[in-house]
Amino acid sequence: MARLNVLLLAIVIACALGVVTSQHKARKLFVELQKEKDRAQQMDVEWGQLQLEQGTLAMPARVENLASRQLQMQMPQAGQIRYIRIGSGAAVQP
Repeated sequence: MARLNVLLLAIVIACALGVVTSQHKARKLFVELQKEKDRAQQMDVEWGQLQLEQGTLAMPARVENLASRQLQMQMPQAGQIRYIRIGSGAAVQP
């Protein structure tokens, strides 16, 4: 009977250690999950900021201003514009 009690006590202790270990692992994984969720949210915020910045940088008025100021580009005169029809290969003047 004493051997059975010792065996049962050892099994109970082993089970308790298993429960404690699994709870500790679950808590560590939960903390890691929360960190990854926070990181994903930060990336979403950064993505929104980058999209806003890209929209601002690509505004037609800004692009035209930079083209004329930095690259010395200008709008072509009406006589310099040529329209090309796809398929015929012939240039057509307006």
